[in-house]
Amino acid sequence: MKIIAFLLSVGPLIILHELGHYFAARACGVKVVRFSIFMGKIIWSRKFGRDQTEWAISAIPIGGYVKMLDDRDPATRATTPEDQKREFTRQNVWKRIAIIGAGPLTNFIVAIFLLAGLFMHGVPEPGNKVRIVPVESVAYQAGLRGGEAIVAVDGEPVEAWGEIHMAFVRAAMDKQEVRLDLRQEGGGNIAAVIPASAMSASKLDGDVLGSLGLMVQRQAATIGMVFPDGAAARAGLQSGDVVLAVDGKPMIDGITTIDAIRASQGQPLAVLVQRGAEQITLQITPQIEQSDKIARIKAEVLSPAVTVMVVRGPVDAVAKGASATWEQSVLIVKMIGKMFTGEVSVKNLTGPITIADVADQTIRHGLVETLKLIAAISIGLGVMNLLPIPVLDGGLLLYYSLEVLTGRPLPPKVDQHVRTVGFVLFVMLMSLALYNDVTRLIS
Repeated sequence: MKIIAFLLSVGPLIILHELGHYFAARACGVKVVRFSIFMGKIIWSRKFGRDQTEWAISAIPIGGYVKMLDDRDPATRATTPEDQKREFTRQNVWKRIAIIGAGPLTNFIVAIFLLAGLFMHGVPEPGNKVRIVPVESVAYQAGLRGGEAIVAVDGEPVEAWGEIHMAFVRAAMDKQEVRLDLRQEGGGNIAAVIPASAMSASKLDGDVLGSLGLMVQRQAATIGMVFPDGAAARAGLQSGDVVLAVDGKPMIDGITTIDAIRASQGQPLAVLVQRGAEQITLQITPQIEQSDKIARIKAEVLSPAVTVMVVRGPVDAVAKGASATWEQSVLIVKMIGKMFTGEVSVKNLTGPITIADVADQTIRHGLVETLKLIAAISIGLGVMNLLPIPVLDGGLLLYYSLEVLTGRPLPPKVDQHVRTVGFVLFVMLMSLALYNDVTRLIS
């Protein structure tokens, strides 16, 4: 199932990326010899069209490529006067830039329109209300207590938790203070400032908001699956019950409910639940697991975030899609930079195994979440392909930018050496990503 999820989420994006190169090459008059999905040994191919372009599927499910007539490769060297006019390296530098840049550009365009479509349809997202704030937290010191709605961050209006999260991550990257405009439950408006010192101390590869004491407001705890051999089942707890109080203390959400169960240390609890139209008190004695010494009742405690529906008109949806694509792209670039400086762990670099796992889980949550994931992957593919590594699109664009500045291409020997180094760097990067994937899988 995970392999299918990976192919469904990443495969179309790879095809669209390579089609960007393909159609740009055709538009610039360059002959395409092969169009391959994935890399390595070809496992299936067919030739079509006037140019008899080979359309292929290769064995290694990473990336893809468009092979054009290219005198640098003996296998694709132009041998006739007509082909020489359609050979890649004989085109002017601006055509080469257009052909190479078309792949990543396609990924960004796909992400913009996917996100725009979602915003026009309406996207249910966690809202902007804050859960109760821990007393010892930075947010508490700034004046937040819980129940407030964050209506603007640094002057920019927000209505969903994802927007708030992105704003805080940007501030943590830049080590800047965050100014919050808040609407209290009673209707009054207040402001709060999270200092730059707290933002600079934030762990970028962790939960930035959670580390400051900020969590999204959640719904009341609802019981999901009740396991037949557990304390919950023995006490008569049923799926669908809503937990109102434990030992007389109101339970605002699933987190407080789980905390109360774990704090019981195996002592009996009086659990007040709403079941249909009536309220029932159940006596539940949590069991302490010998493996980790944690008290449990063996029942799912569900507490989803309070959500809002984010909807935009066509023009605003495209603008918001473009803005979100730009912000995520900048965030990825900054994260990569922080990896090089050691501020973010290289363990955050992921490969196809992690993508397959996330895709498999996301598909189970419906079409909207799946399309959001595909948009995020498309942005990631676009950014990663623009990295200045010679075997990637970004490395080639760097070549051609230097050619524009100097008026001449790199000498062939230098070009070959740089490509070799770039290939080694690419293999190292992919090896690290796969190592992180396997480590996550094992742990």
